[in-house]
Amino acid sequence: MISRRTFNKAVGLGSGAAAVSLTALQGIPSASAAPRHTPAPTVPEVTPGTHTSFARLRQVRAGVLNVGYAEAGPAHGPVVICLHGWPYDIHSFADVAPLLAAQGYRVIVPYLRGHGTTTFLSSRTFRNAQQSAVALDVIALMDALKIEQALLAGFDWGSRTADIIAALWPERVKGLVSVSGYLVTNVEAQKKPLPPAAEHTWWYQYYFSTERGRLAMEDKQNRHDLCRFVWQTVSPTWQFDDATFERTATAFENPDYPAIVIHNYRWRLGLADGERRYDRYERLLATRPVIAVPTITLDAERDPFTPPGNGASYRDRFTAAYEHRTLDGIGHNLPQEAPSAFAQAVVDVDHF
Repeated sequence: MISRRTFNKAVGLGSGAAAVSLTALQGIPSASAAPRHTPAPTVPEVTPGTHTSFARLRQVRAGVLNVGYAEAGPAHGPVVICLHGWPYDIHSFADVAPLLAAQGYRVIVPYLRGHGTTTFLSSRTFRNAQQSAVALDVIALMDALKIEQALLAGFDWGSRTADIIAALWPERVKGLVSVSGYLVTNVEAQKKPLPPAAEHTWWYQYYFSTERGRLAMEDKQNRHDLCRFVWQTVSPTWQFDDATFERTATAFENPDYPAIVIHNYRWRLGLADGERRYDRYERLLATRPVIAVPTITLDAERDPFTPPGNGASYRDRFTAAYEHRTLDGIGHNLPQEAPSAFAQAVVDVDHF
């Protein structure tokens, strides 16, 4: 294994970078695929929207960022890191965090780069949103907070980020909850057209590939309205109110938000370059490495991005203890729409 000090010096990623584990490089499963349960406590049902804020909001320098994050629960409890997607923010976990805190977990909910109070330390840093850069942000955050290992739980961009960390740095992950399963991006594979209905669902990805889409994201009103429209279309059963959306929409006012969002979607389609220092990770991720940590995958039945087959399309990517669950009547923002079910999955995977 490459030493962390030598590796950081070689690629200049700062204190948050770590060497890729030998398990990830070799794709060797570290555990049986059969779940081995110990009894898990039952998370109480809570009405979505019961909690609208976080008691503790903090900042920490980590890697190339000053990361803003919410924290809940006992300081020395087992750590859960909850990772949001786009166009969302930490409020997707406003109900999840207190549920987990009540079970004794220390819950960390960071704003991803370009969102909310997470800012770049240098104006000269390229506003890069390729998948491995975002994953390394979380490794850097764990290092800054002296967290050796955590349960990772996320959706959308957050699922992808958690999947990557579990695949490349499994020693840092005690267990994984991943909405929509295996979301690691293969840029070459992305060049192959999808069925028309699926392409239609991804309309904003193509919109962001145009100058018109970039200008829309840079305009405050257009950005606000576009993000709300996405909420409505990908969560068709979620009856959120104006206040719920506006609490999250403040995270879109980060000055780097347009650049990060545009780069993320253009990079996925091979229309924007990443950075050479992340090439080694992207080459490994292009091989679709297995995830060899205990995992529960969640599918939202009303999410237009949920693939058919009840998780069958990605089942072979998870080689440790594993369960799949589908939540009927729930849309894309699963943690905010079904917080008790999401929190229960976290508690359950911790007891595999």
